[in-house]
Amino acid sequence: MLFRRRHQLPWWKKLLGWLWPRSGLKRAGQYLWHRIARLPGTPHSIAAGVASGAAVSFTPFLGLHFLMGFAVAWLVRGNLLASAIGTAIGNPWTFPFIFALTGQVGGLILGDAVVAEIPAWNWDALLGDPVTYLSAFLPVVFPLLVGGVPVAIVVWLLFYFSFKGLLTGYHAARLNRRQAKKSR
Repeated sequence: MLFRRRHQLPWWKKLLGWLWPRSGLKRAGQYLWHRIARLPGTPHSIAAGVASGAAVSFTPFLGLHFLMGFAVAWLVRGNLLASAIGTAIGNPWTFPFIFALTGQVGGLILGDAVVAEIPAWNWDALLGDPVTYLSAFLPVVFPLLVGGVPVAIVVWLLFYFSFKGLLTGYHAARLNRRQAKKSR
């Protein structure tokens, strides 16, 4: 291979590279910010895309976050690539906190009597009758969905207005630097 390491890393260093970037979290965050800020489009479209991706991360539909993010971004005229980047808010480190928050909000909205305990994993229910499967997992997913909708709306608003302000300033500063460079 052309770009392969001469000495392969041990498996534990590869795993550590997935958990903690070699350049550090600050540098990885800066890289992600520059990737978002340099996307083509207006500050509204980029901010709406990121906000859409972040908002759908607060729903319990784990396999559908990209598609749901694209749909919401399309509805609000947001950038689709920015919505894909925004779904990174929901990741294995944040999902326990997200589900705890949305479950609590759903429990408050529905009343505590509706919130059920998480059932034990049952392959027979999963592979067998769909009615049994739904009756086992609907009491768990429904409060997450009911609590996820208001939380997603708040998250969308927070991300949209914060990113729109940051992107407007970033684009203005970048334009000023270009004009100052041309005038020299």
